[in-house]
Amino acid sequence: MILVSGGSGAMGSRLVRRLVEKGKKIRVLTLPNDPLVTRLSGLNCEIFYGDISDASSLKGAFDGVETVYHLAAIIIAYDPSFFEKININGTRNMIQGSITAGVKHFVLISSASVVYATTNEYARSKQVCERMIKEQKEMQYTIIRPTLAYEKDGGQEFMMFLEYLKKYPIVPFVGRGHAPKNPVHVDDLIKGFVAVEGNPKAFGKTYNFSGGEEITIWDQAKLMLKHQGMNKIFVPLPVWLCKLLAALMERVMARPPLTQYAIARIVQDANLDHSSATEDLGYRPVGFREGLQKCFPIQS
Repeated sequence: MILVSGGSGAMGSRLVRRLVEKGKKIRVLTLPNDPLVTRLSGLNCEIFYGDISDASSLKGAFDGVETVYHLAAIIIAYDPSFFEKININGTRNMIQGSITAGVKHFVLISSASVVYATTNEYARSKQVCERMIKEQKEMQYTIIRPTLAYEKDGGQEFMMFLEYLKKYPIVPFVGRGHAPKNPVHVDDLIKGFVAVEGNPKAFGKTYNFSGGEEITIWDQAKLMLKHQGMNKIFVPLPVWLCKLLAALMERVMARPPLTQYAIARIVQDANLDHSSATEDLGYRPVGFREGLQKCFPIQS
């Protein structure tokens, strides 16, 4: 039995589908009344309703489970306490429940942001999660750090960035866009996730799951618009000015349009080396240009 938390999400549902196709017995952990379970319609999997931030609601979720994929988390929150409640406490409950039930392998989906020079509440929550799974000794673990994930309908941060680029006739850009990025197609992430399950080579390892092509954030943004049939002027704004504006907005607005977190995602390097995943798991992701063509094809 494999338990997938967040298994009704855009990425989690793809993982569940792939595991079911491989003949695995799957239990999906998701929130009560989650409308997204329709993504799993027709799949031979068990649905377990519970809240990772409430340990009492998870009773029975881990029964008979050998492997846990822990994807459930929040990436963006205007109330920082949610990172503590869901990402940190939720992961603690998942780890403790797994240990109590005798789970053999815990796969933690973390984030490339844990290695950023400038941190934020989300990255700090993932750093704590990584430390917790490393400190326990009762089960094997694997940590996966994806870079920006994308597909036709996601992921969340990719689509938010795309909507921002599409919104303005002339695009205000944080900095000059020199930061190297390496977005990863969800198909490649799922192949890597599946290759980890029950694989002794992956035990006790931390893998970067990045894409197959380094590209600057400026060129990435231009390419994203090109695949939407758009070509816009970008106006670079000084990073210091953006940080000042974000600090002011975050102080007086409940949902500021510019945040320190968003700035960090743009200016930080995110071209993580995935060579160890290639060596151990056969992980060979496509480059961003090829992957974007799969999502939003340009007719030749």
